[in-house]
Formats: sequence, C-alpha cells, structure tokens
Amino acid sequence: MSPSSGPEVVVWDTTYACPLRCSHCYSESGRRPSRQLSPPDMLRVADALIAMGPRVVALSGGEPLIVQGIFEVAGRLRDAGVKMSVNTSGWVMNRPLAERLADHFDEVIVSLDGATPEVHDRIRGRAGSFDRVMAALALLDEVAGERLAAGRGRLHFGIDCVVIRSNFGQLEEFAADIAHRFPRLRTLSFNSAVPEGLASRPEFCRRELLDDTQVARLTSGELQARLRELAPPSVSVFTTDNFNLVMNPERVARRIDTLVMQVEPDGRVRGIPVYEGTVGSLLEEPGGLLWERTLERLDDPFVVETLSSVRSMQTWAEAVRRMDLRFASPEDVLRIGRRSVRTDPPEFASATDSLSG
Repeated sequence: MSPSSGPEVVVWDTTYACPLRCSHCYSESGRRPSRQLSPPDMLRVADALIAMGPRVVALSGGEPLIVQGIFEVAGRLRDAGVKMSVNTSGWVMNRPLAERLADHFDEVIVSLDGATPEVHDRIRGRAGSFDRVMAALALLDEVAGERLAAGRGRLHFGIDCVVIRSNFGQLEEFAADIAHRFPRLRTLSFNSAVPEGLASRPEFCRRELLDDTQVARLTSGELQARLRELAPPSVSVFTTDNFNLVMNPERVARRIDTLVMQVEPDGRVRGIPVYEGTVGSLLEEPGGLLWERTLERLDDPFVVETLSSVRSMQTWAEAVRRMDLRFASPEDVLRIGRRSVRTDPPEFASATDSLSG
C-alpha cells in the first residue's frame, strides 16, 4: 500500500480514562479528561477508518476495556475485514470480558512492566496491579485452552513490556518464569520506552529512559537469543528500540518504516504519531484528507530538521519536546507545562541501581 492511499496501521486511543498512573504514560491517561466519544460517534469513527482500508486497527488508551461500546466498534471493523488488536492493563479483566475479547479481537496484548509486584506496581503507579494482570493473563490462558479444545478458534494473547531502567534487569526473569506460567501465551515483546508524553519529561529521561548501551543490549542478537532460549518454544519473543516511530525523514522517504495513523479519543487525528498536534477530526472531515495532512507535516521543514537530529534516546526526547511545543494546541501546551511540577516525582523514589542493568 502506498503512503498516499492511506495508513496500513491505525492506533486508536479510545479513552484517556485509566485506573493506573504509569510513570511512562505516553497519553497521560488517568490524569486528564477522558475525551471518549459516545457509542454512536465511535461507530462513526470506525466507519471513517474502514473507508481508509487499514490492515490493522489497534484499540488502546487509557484502558479500552472500560469504554462503553468497545466490542460493537471492534465488531464493525472486523466485519469489514480489518484485523483487530487491543491493548489492556488487565485491571478490569473478568471471565465474561475474556470471552468477549476472544470473540472480537484477533490479538489481545496485556501490559506487564515488571516480573515482580514491587517493580510492576511502582512503574504502573498502583498497588495490586501486578496481581491483577497475572489474574487477567490466567483468565485469557484458560479461555484460550477451552476454545481450542472446543474447536471454536484460537484466542491469541501476548505480553508487552515497556522497558525502562527499573525493569531492565528483569528481562530474563520474564522469559524464564512469567512466560512459562501461561501455556497458551503466544508472544512476549520487550519494547524500549518511547520518550513521549510523561516519558519525555527531563527527569524521566535522567532516571528511567534507557541509555545508549542499554538500547544496544536490548536489540542485540545475543540478548534476543538468550530470551528465546529461556522462553517456552511456543512463545515468540521480540525486542525493539522503537526507533521506527521517530519518523526519520530519510527512512520515511525510503518507505522503511510503516506510516501509522494515531487517533485520539475524540476522533481527532495526530499529525504524526508520538508527537502532539492534530490535523482534524474524523467526525468532521474525510480520513483521506487528514492522511494527506499527515504526509504534508512529514515534509514540513521544521519537522525534517528536528527529526533528522535524532541519534539516541536522549536526542529523541529533545526532539519530542520541540515538536510538542511547536504543534500542540494552547490547551495541550498548558498540560505539557504541568508534566514536570516536581524535580523528582515519587514514582522514581524507589528506583534501585540493582535493576538498572
């Protein structure tokens, strides 16, 4: 699919409401108005996306499983031939939800940011979140087994870990322990934190964003081989530095990186994913027109200059801060200004050198 014809992948943050307070939250969910649409308007956005012909739509948040009408939206998109994925913290998971997820989604991705309660709960900002996510994974595993035995089709579910300094030393524990607890787990992904949203704060970059040595280690063949050796043979293990999301102008020109459309909860489309600033609403204008504006923004001289300067996580964080201030709305600029109200926010207070890798 050529870039001009539409996005291949759409990430739709369906709400900014969230029961957790993650230190690295890209969307600052749980700390701002939810902005989620009514069920009828969500279906209108779904129809606008269908008209663009994406291969995959990933529903995210916030916590998408608390959104009224989320399964109707997924059904509308899937009936149109779109592959559906959902990202969840597992906090609200129960048996009926797990069964509905199996009926409506091609893939369920569960966020787990620590191999122990102490690490996961601190990163996720709420006590008990580790126990909740482990219970959610157990439910998905149970439902997947039952469906397979009954010949009702597979439930594909995986674990996604956002890698920061606090959990960098636990990656082998994920593969050697956590992955073995769920026999029907399909994927285990380790993704370096993107310096977006709260993860772009200077204090987060100093304390938690991976340094160049850790990024190189994360993506090394040696570590990948080790993690695959430790994980069950049935589990596919992936690691990435997420630099494909920089939207480096040279790589975009050569069509190396997939161009993604990011939709905010109210139906507005970001000019470029990761960076603040929207180009219009799917409730008001055709998606194709908004996609053209996205491509135009990629050619903006300021954007080309700023994104061409990215050579490391730290320079990427600097570029994010420049981009955010350039394209954010006045309301968003005020929110950005409130990100760093403390020099050392409490979520960093118990970071331990022993886990920093």
